[in-house]
Amino acid sequence: MRSLQDTLYNWLTIKVVAEARSDDKSAQDTLQLFSSILIDDHKLTDVEVTKEEPMYYVSYIKDGEAHKVRFPIELIDVMIEQINNEPEKYQNYE
Repeated sequence: MRSLQDTLYNWLTIKVVAEARSDDKSAQDTLQLFSSILIDDHKLTDVEVTKEEPMYYVSYIKDGEAHKVRFPIELIDVMIEQINNEPEKYQNYE
Protein backbone atom coordinates (compact mmCIF):
# COMPACT_ATOMS: atom_id res chain seq x y z
CA MET A 1 0.00 0.00 0.00
CA ARG A 2 1.18 3.51 -0.75
CA SER A 3 1.85 5.87 2.10
CA LEU A 4 -0.92 8.28 2.96
CA GLN A 5 1.32 11.23 2.08
CA ASP A 6 2.06 9.81 -1.39
CA THR A 7 -1.60 9.03 -1.99
CA LEU A 8 -2.69 12.52 -0.95
CA TYR A 9 -0.06 14.06 -3.23
CA ASN A 10 -1.16 11.96 -6.21
CA TRP A 11 -4.84 12.50 -5.47
CA LEU A 12 -4.44 16.28 -5.21
CA THR A 13 -2.34 16.48 -8.37
CA ILE A 14 -4.90 14.57 -10.44
CA LYS A 15 -7.78 16.42 -8.75
CA VAL A 16 -6.38 19.70 -10.06
CA VAL A 17 -6.08 18.19 -13.55
CA ALA A 18 -9.55 16.60 -13.43
CA GLU A 19 -11.16 19.86 -12.35
CA ALA A 20 -9.43 21.76 -15.16
CA ARG A 21 -10.28 19.05 -17.73
CA SER A 22 -13.77 17.88 -16.85
CA ASP A 23 -14.13 16.15 -20.25
CA ASP A 24 -10.92 14.12 -19.79
CA LYS A 25 -12.12 10.60 -18.98
CA SER A 26 -8.63 9.39 -18.04
CA ALA A 27 -8.22 12.20 -15.52
CA GLN A 28 -11.68 11.52 -14.08
CA ASP A 29 -11.00 7.77 -13.83
CA THR A 30 -7.62 8.36 -12.17
CA LEU A 31 -9.16 10.79 -9.70
CA GLN A 32 -11.77 8.16 -8.83
CA LEU A 33 -9.02 5.57 -8.30
CA PHE A 34 -7.07 7.76 -5.88
CA SER A 35 -10.26 8.86 -4.12
CA SER A 36 -11.10 5.19 -3.57
CA ILE A 37 -7.63 4.53 -2.15
CA LEU A 38 -8.05 7.42 0.30
CA ILE A 39 -11.45 6.17 1.43
CA ASP A 40 -11.06 2.38 1.26
CA ASP A 41 -7.39 1.83 2.11
CA HIS A 42 -6.59 4.82 4.31
CA LYS A 43 -10.10 5.22 5.78
CA LEU A 44 -10.28 8.99 5.35
CA THR A 45 -13.47 11.00 5.57
CA ASP A 46 -14.36 14.65 5.10
CA VAL A 47 -11.46 15.36 2.75
CA GLU A 48 -11.35 19.03 1.80
CA VAL A 49 -8.90 21.18 -0.14
CA THR A 50 -8.14 24.85 0.21
CA LYS A 51 -5.63 26.87 -1.76
CA GLU A 52 -3.82 29.76 -0.09
CA GLU A 53 -0.59 31.03 -1.61
CA PRO A 54 1.90 29.38 -1.57
CA MET A 55 0.20 26.13 -0.46
CA TYR A 56 -2.63 23.72 -0.99
CA TYR A 57 -4.03 22.49 2.31
CA VAL A 58 -5.78 19.15 2.58
CA SER A 59 -7.80 18.51 5.70
CA TYR A 60 -9.37 15.18 6.55
CA ILE A 61 -10.61 12.95 9.35
CA LYS A 62 -8.82 9.67 10.10
CA ASP A 63 -9.73 7.46 13.04
CA GLY A 64 -11.91 10.23 14.44
CA GLU A 65 -9.07 12.78 14.47
CA ALA A 66 -8.77 15.88 12.30
CA HIS A 67 -5.58 16.26 10.29
CA LYS A 68 -4.25 18.86 7.89
CA VAL A 69 -1.32 18.58 5.48
CA ARG A 70 0.08 21.03 2.99
CA PHE A 71 1.70 20.87 -0.42
CA PRO A 72 3.42 23.68 -2.34
CA ILE A 73 1.21 24.94 -5.16
CA GLU A 74 4.11 24.81 -7.63
CA LEU A 75 4.63 21.11 -6.86
CA ILE A 76 0.96 20.18 -7.31
CA ASP A 77 0.27 22.37 -10.36
CA VAL A 78 3.24 21.12 -12.37
CA MET A 79 1.16 18.47 -14.18
CA ILE A 80 -1.65 20.80 -15.27
CA GLU A 81 0.89 23.42 -16.32
CA GLN A 82 2.70 20.84 -18.45
CA ILE A 83 -0.60 19.79 -20.04
CA ASN A 84 -1.52 23.41 -20.73
CA ASN A 85 1.93 24.21 -22.16
CA GLU A 86 1.99 21.20 -24.50
CA PRO A 87 -1.64 20.28 -25.20
CA GLU A 88 -0.72 18.32 -28.33
CA LYS A 89 0.97 15.72 -26.09
CA TYR A 90 -2.13 15.34 -23.89
CA GLN A 91 -5.01 14.83 -26.24
CA ASN A 92 -8.25 13.60 -24.75
CA TYR A 93 -9.06 10.21 -26.28
CA GLU A 94 -12.47 8.79 -25.50
